[in-house]
Amino acid sequence: MIRKIIRIDQEKCSGCGACAAACHEGAIEMVNGKAVLAREDYCDGLGDCLPACPTDAISFEEREAPAYDEAAVLAAKRMKDAAPLPCGCPGTQARAIKRDNSSMDAPAAGSTNGLNANSSSASGAGFSAGSQLRQWPVQIKLVPVHAPYFDNANLLVAADCTAYAYGNFHNEFIRNRITLIGCPKLDEGDYTEKLTQIIAGNNIKSVTVARMEVPCCGGIENAVKQALQASGKFIPWQVVTVSTDGRILE
Repeated sequence: MIRKIIRIDQEKCSGCGACAAACHEGAIEMVNGKAVLAREDYCDGLGDCLPACPTDAISFEEREAPAYDEAAVLAAKRMKDAAPLPCGCPGTQARAIKRDNSSMDAPAAGSTNGLNANSSSASGAGFSAGSQLRQWPVQIKLVPVHAPYFDNANLLVAADCTAYAYGNFHNEFIRNRITLIGCPKLDEGDYTEKLTQIIAGNNIKSVTVARMEVPCCGGIENAVKQALQASGKFIPWQVVTVSTDGRILE
């Protein structure tokens, strides 16, 4: 039958996944980092996904398509609700998080926000326990390569343990940056390829690496260094090392 149905422009699609989250019928899926209309019979043609798309990659068209199958949609929802989550985590959907200080620039590369090796990690003027995280997810292996929040971003690539060791990590590192975390000792594979795709495919302004003083943390620093070289871009970057007792090492 000829009916109104959505169309997804693959060239405009950034892979943020917002449309898939907005589609209550489950017609849209993420495949190889792009949104696709996986089930035409699940699309009701109402377009809840259109306003969710930040790149205007979704539009309506009238064409030959199977009829909307409400019974199948409801059955699929029941199965999904009953099925255990494969990763144990329901919150891997990519999204930006607005903060009041979002218009402020991050410190220039080479700066650690005025912090020195003798600074207290959990005290001092301006300390706040409020979150400064500006996007989700944060794990390197989960984050979409072409998420909109990477545009014109100051990037923080941090070893998992840094935020636990350094008490004021949110204010002095995460604040006004897009954050990626990982542990080269525990995560399988290398981060270099993923980081290269992120740096090469987006307008990254600067890169800050936060690592622990332990030798295994060198893996995250080396991955960033190789990614910067492979990207072919000249981007200011710096490495900040945190001691196991919570100090910034020079």
